[in-house]
Amino acid sequence: MSDASESDADVSLPEQYGGVDYDELEALLGDLVIGRETHLNAEAFVIRPDDVQETLRTLKEEAGFDHLSLLTAQEYEDRYESIYHLTKYDDRTQEVEVVVPTDPDEPWNESAASVYKTAEWHEREAYDLVGIEYEGHPDLRRILLPETWQGHPLSLDYDQDKPQIVSLKEHVNPIAETAKDTESDTMFLNIGPHHPATHGVLHLKTVLDGEQVADVEPDIGYLHRCEEQMCQSCNYRYQIMPYPDRWDYTANMPNEWAYARVAEELADIEVPEYAQVIRTMAVEFARIKGHMLALGTFALDVYGDFTAIFMYAMRDRENVQNILEDLTGQRMMFNYFRLGGVVWDIPEPREEWFAKIRDFLDDLPHRVEEYHSMLTDNEIFQKRTVDTGVIDAETAKDYGCTGPVARGSGIDYDVRRDDPYGYYDELDWDVVTEPYGDNYSRVLVRMQEVEESAKIIDQCVDLLEDWPEDERTIQSNVPRTLKPEPDTEVYKAVEAAKGEMGIYIRSDGTSKPARFKIRSPCFNNLHALEAMSEGEYVPDLVAALGSLDIVLGSVDR
Repeated sequence: MSDASESDADVSLPEQYGGVDYDELEALLGDLVIGRETHLNAEAFVIRPDDVQETLRTLKEEAGFDHLSLLTAQEYEDRYESIYHLTKYDDRTQEVEVVVPTDPDEPWNESAASVYKTAEWHEREAYDLVGIEYEGHPDLRRILLPETWQGHPLSLDYDQDKPQIVSLKEHVNPIAETAKDTESDTMFLNIGPHHPATHGVLHLKTVLDGEQVADVEPDIGYLHRCEEQMCQSCNYRYQIMPYPDRWDYTANMPNEWAYARVAEELADIEVPEYAQVIRTMAVEFARIKGHMLALGTFALDVYGDFTAIFMYAMRDRENVQNILEDLTGQRMMFNYFRLGGVVWDIPEPREEWFAKIRDFLDDLPHRVEEYHSMLTDNEIFQKRTVDTGVIDAETAKDYGCTGPVARGSGIDYDVRRDDPYGYYDELDWDVVTEPYGDNYSRVLVRMQEVEESAKIIDQCVDLLEDWPEDERTIQSNVPRTLKPEPDTEVYKAVEAAKGEMGIYIRSDGTSKPARFKIRSPCFNNLHALEAMSEGEYVPDLVAALGSLDIVLGSVDR
């Protein structure tokens, strides 16, 4: 736990942190607060393990912190610690963190699941990887590793070389009393983990009551690759940046910005304005690329065959990848961002590359109109998507949904606008929302976001074309070795194609993070599938899953 530095002493906290009056919040919480910390992004209140529910409920219901963005769990030499990262859907700049230290011999604290539904999965992951018990959790068991796994991989005494014997366990219908209950009308149905409709290695444990979904539990972890642990073994300056592309490998460049933003905040690195414009343009191309894949694969889910829509979407995605390949040298794992800027400038001759972009942008409205003709205007598509997979705004907030999933339920939340970074606050563009919260709304949001991304790219190209040649600085001067002050803590996020992609880092004074925690939008959005699917038919469950646009590499990390 870190204390406020002397340099922070003269900075008023409301001015420093988006207008939050932390003294007023502390007074609101009263005796629940036993300490206070200063993190780079927000103030944090330290509380007792048995006061978690009361503290979080007070902050949610009386102070308006309705978005549990992330839970970070970690072990120190003398304690375990959970950090609940809270913000507001209607004001992303207002943040507060709740720190819960607990005994190293029997680590535990109250579960937050009764306050924020999304805490169920976050606390299961913290229990699985770190070993903290969450008292009162409705279903505390492993989520990424098999139930029979021994030990917790992020605990300090974990033996990584110890052999593991993982046994298989029979699936039991969670509604019927036993798996052989002849009186029950329910049937247990496995969907996946190797099935085209699951968009990767995802296992849906589905219980049917007649033909309707009575219960569905996403079973994840098949693609868990220890990305957080790998980043903790790499230095800030050079070695971490190649990894973010591999979390969401369909629209991956925003992930690079997520790491760049948090590391630049940690090391106090300024990014040249010219590089910010390039970053903004490149990431919006990645957003279009991701939405095209989401559209094409969703058409496969709904229509059930290799349709023209999928081929059209792949055609337009390829056009974007050609442009990004010119810029980055890669078609998939771009590794284009660097701390302090980007790796290199616009490809030469610049005029030809800009002309290629202009041709793409000029043709895009016609392409979008084609999708509406083939897809959204199609009666079969409307039957499959209108009023199916519905999730209302308050339920989506409770699950921590962000991105098109949240905006498709009318939640006007976008990190690009609400916590500005890059060049977004200098450009003219709109946040797209649809009010109905169904599968159809989520498709409409993505299609309209493609058009908004095109507006952003067009403005960036105008700026880059006119930028004076002697002011085209692509990187600031960054030390070869970065060693942030010990116990400096920060959480920062960006708006990826699928929603809020955030990273928490705690430094220990070395050139590598002591704790590196990834907040994946896919993780939170997938959890909400259970709310969308109850009472639906199996084909509607498949459509709801497709409408989430998850990538399992980002869910499991």
